[in-house]
Amino acid sequence: MPRSKSDPKTDALREQGCLHPHPEQVTDEVFLASAFFDRRDLVQVKYEMLRRVRADGQSVSQSAAGFGLSRPSYYQALAAFDAGGLPALLPKKPGPRRAHKLSEEVMTALLEALAEEPALGPRELVELAEARFGLSVHRRSIERALARQEKKRR
Repeated sequence: MPRSKSDPKTDALREQGCLHPHPEQVTDEVFLASAFFDRRDLVQVKYEMLRRVRADGQSVSQSAAGFGLSRPSYYQALAAFDAGGLPALLPKKPGPRRAHKLSEEVMTALLEALAEEPALGPRELVELAEARFGLSVHRRSIERALARQEKKRR
């Protein structure tokens, strides 16, 4: 079975998280009439949706529907745009931004336990975090956090 050629722009948009999940739902006539606009580009679609309301006075419901998005999507895009401009419409990297379970308080306790008893291994530290803070932490997370602490110390 022959493989269809992939479009480099579609691939790039997908990789960046900017591919509109339903480009076929973009029905805004002005947007579709211009060769400049690409309904696959979610950032461009969101910006034009916002602009259509602000500059052209279109209703939020009509604008969101014309760009294949929901009213809540409009308000989320508006809040992001007002807070950070066009770059704020770019998708954020998913997932935690830091080691959220291993706070400074938890790390201080683990480091104190290690200072008192240097023979403690990651498994014992996992048990300590569970008993003292009620945290379920993987031993590898503790190993990485200790390595970061060591790196900071140097």
